[in-house]
Amino acid sequence: FIPSGTPLFTQLRHFQENQRRVGLVVDEYGELMGLVTLEDILEEIVGEFTTHSPAQLAGFIAQPDGSWLVEGSSLIRSINRKLDLHLPTEGPRTLNGLVLEHLEDIPEPGTTLKIANYAVEIVQVQERAVKVARIFPISVAE
Repeated sequence: FIPSGTPLFTQLRHFQENQRRVGLVVDEYGELMGLVTLEDILEEIVGEFTTHSPAQLAGFIAQPDGSWLVEGSSLIRSINRKLDLHLPTEGPRTLNGLVLEHLEDIPEPGTTLKIANYAVEIVQVQERAVKVARIFPISVAE
């Protein structure tokens, strides 16, 4: 179990010393908050691991109107970093999770919602999850 305020480098050292790769994060009352992996910590420190060259934007396809098609499984931090956006990073880690949290339901294709002043259009839904969404930059969305 990992207390929620544990610094990254401290937990990295604990993982190394105990030869572990996964831990459960708990709050001050011992309530389960989530799961953290060694990979999560390393990605926070050095950035996302990828097998693609830096020039490629895997999971992101630019559209002529200035919008981007983005896979629902894409990490919010990666979307923000690669597309220079400011989607909220507190809460869900993926675009799918963010959309489901905002709508509190599984959307139909064609549904559009506003998240942090960005218009997000659901393009494809598969097996109760957003597979592909289109994100419009603020200047286009307003």
